[in-house]
Amino acid sequence: MALLQPGFAANSASAALDGYSPAHSLAERDWEAKFRAIPDTHLLRDNMQRLSARPHAVGSAYDKDNAEWILAKFKEFGFDAHIETFYVLFPTPKERKLELLEPTTFTAKLQESPLAVDPTSSQTAEQLPTYNAYSKDGDVTGPLVYVNYGVREDYEQLERMGVSVKGAVVIARYGGAWRGIKPKVAAEHGAVGCIIYSDPRDDGYFEGKFFPDGPFRPSDGVQRGSVMDTEYPGDPLTPGVGATRDAKRLDITQAKTITTIPVLPISYGDAQPLLAAISGQVVPDSWRGALPITYHVGPGPAKVHLVMKSNWDIKPVYDVIAKLPGTDSPDEWVIRGNHHDAWVNGAEDPISGMSPVLEEARALGELLKQGWKPKRTIIYCAWDGEEPGLLGSTEWVEEHLAELNQHAVIYINSDSNARGFLYASGSHSLQTMVNAVARDVMDPETKLSVQRRAQLRRIGMAQKPEDRETARGADLRIGALGDGSDYAPFLDHAGVASLNIGFGGESQGGIYHSIYDDFYWYTHFGDPEFVYERALAQLGGTTVMRMADADLLPFDPSASAETVKRYVGELKNELKDKQDKANERNREIEEGVFTAMADPTKTYVPPAKEEVVPYLNFAPLENGVTAYEQAARRYKAAFVKLAEVNPTVWELPEMKAINQKLVLTERTFMTTEGLKERPWFKHQIYAPGAYTGYGVKTIPAVREMMEEDKWGDADAGSSIAGNVLQKQAALVNSIAAELEKVVGQAPPATKTAKRHTRTEEASASGR
Repeated sequence: MALLQPGFAANSASAALDGYSPAHSLAERDWEAKFRAIPDTHLLRDNMQRLSARPHAVGSAYDKDNAEWILAKFKEFGFDAHIETFYVLFPTPKERKLELLEPTTFTAKLQESPLAVDPTSSQTAEQLPTYNAYSKDGDVTGPLVYVNYGVREDYEQLERMGVSVKGAVVIARYGGAWRGIKPKVAAEHGAVGCIIYSDPRDDGYFEGKFFPDGPFRPSDGVQRGSVMDTEYPGDPLTPGVGATRDAKRLDITQAKTITTIPVLPISYGDAQPLLAAISGQVVPDSWRGALPITYHVGPGPAKVHLVMKSNWDIKPVYDVIAKLPGTDSPDEWVIRGNHHDAWVNGAEDPISGMSPVLEEARALGELLKQGWKPKRTIIYCAWDGEEPGLLGSTEWVEEHLAELNQHAVIYINSDSNARGFLYASGSHSLQTMVNAVARDVMDPETKLSVQRRAQLRRIGMAQKPEDRETARGADLRIGALGDGSDYAPFLDHAGVASLNIGFGGESQGGIYHSIYDDFYWYTHFGDPEFVYERALAQLGGTTVMRMADADLLPFDPSASAETVKRYVGELKNELKDKQDKANERNREIEEGVFTAMADPTKTYVPPAKEEVVPYLNFAPLENGVTAYEQAARRYKAAFVKLAEVNPTVWELPEMKAINQKLVLTERTFMTTEGLKERPWFKHQIYAPGAYTGYGVKTIPAVREMMEEDKWGDADAGSSIAGNVLQKQAALVNSIAAELEKVVGQAPPATKTAKRHTRTEEASASGR
């Protein structure tokens, strides 16, 4: 008899699934096991090779060709599929120039070199030039100043050093924040232009061998990418509405997401002569890169001339939408998506996510032939235009917002994927479900469950004993979602519970958004055997099935309430830190005054202005969290009792009404007005930061205002978020009351399927 692998025994075929009746649990486990046996590494490889064979940026011939091929595949798998087209502003380079004028002269190449061993790197005629989309047109000249990563903290350091960037062109390295933050902050400090380069310390030879001998960025490698501002994602000309052919559009001068200064990305090969020409103060240790030069801040004597001009064209984006109708609740939608467009060939980003999505769809099609039918409608989406700014997904969400509000249960996203560990972020009401699914998917290298392997990694990374004990708990905490992929419009604007899933952490590299992100690189350094591609297909498809077939949607308000409570605690700690710093500064001022007054030989100098010690009323938030926690506990108690009553309760019509209310739990976190300074973002628990981009700001109406020292707005945000939590508590209480009524009217159970407790799971997995 074969021994069960540690960490893979907890979910036996006899364990009932959350949200499933005992009988349906057995059937669901059987269908899910059949599904996970279907994905084929050879087909995953074939999908990638086909989709990444040529450059396929927005508006290109191969972008449309790929969309049509994906459409044909979905139809072949048995889906009802179509292409939905939107028309968006997508600039492409018309003129680019970067010259060093003083103290010597140099002209940047602004070109990535083809490599003989890498066949698709030579498709020069079809490759988009190296540029940052949505950079303002400009022709500027000025002294060059090095600003490290170009985030706000770096400018604070420059101010302490007495360095101004007013009238200068800044050069920042990639990293530290999303690229679009760099020109935004530079412009706020008076810069006239921005250059962004990839330093070899971050993803080049400092990290290991560079491509093609290793996975890291070669000297000519350039990271393309959007620098669209964080006001809203999607088409800059149609905020809030779908960019259909006849949509009303803003004039380009009214678009708020185009940068206010010209921006250009370059390689470290082009950056080195520019940085070497800068003198002035030597940079702080943490600002030093890995180029063989001494890094100086400037300004001068280096002086540069930067030109960036674009063709500002309206281009089509092709979203492929494929449906499998549900049999029992067809008006409830489980949505799965990944984008298909790329800056160049994009084998890793995005095809390493798109290929598993197609293989999931094929596997579901095979189950249909065997007699399986989903309870809810399943919608698979291949988005276009994600790279420039979530164009395809945002326009689709805005166009179908009313339908999504009525029908959408969940959105499940993926993007890039490679060898390594499970990562999952999203709505925390989905945390318990994600963990349950991840326990059913085997890691291809360790043969543990992907949940257990990720958990062991987290235990190993924990710095404190108490953190290690927390990490040993049965469930992994999932992360919170900010921006950076197609989940953003679903969660932030439509209030659809969302997840982002994938694998990574073992195959690092430096080919992001370059011509070297292609099939050759991926098959050598990404996931050469395509086993984590298969794992993603297994994980994504099982998640889709688990949500589509559930009798009672497996949302867990308890995990959400616990997470929100933790966020409030973080805010309180941050406030205390600010108060302590303000008090310390005021003590220093006071002591300085007393010293000056006590010494008659010194001239009295008026004190520096005392800092205002901030205050924030957390009572609305704390009361909201308490109410939400109590409601979540009540719901969980009623949910647990389902296992103790007669299975006939699962067939009662009241269960459908409960499901419809559960769908609304994520919507209830929204406000119609949205965030004060960015009203497109409606969610009051999660939002991308205005100065982080991809990075999330939790309880943003409070956190961001605290960071900006806008205490009146932060106080108002506390009331807004607290009110949202009170509404959430009321909704969850009403759901719990309905579930209690259903459980109360059912006769006692005579026999139920066994449910594993966390203690049993821990024992089974060897802990």
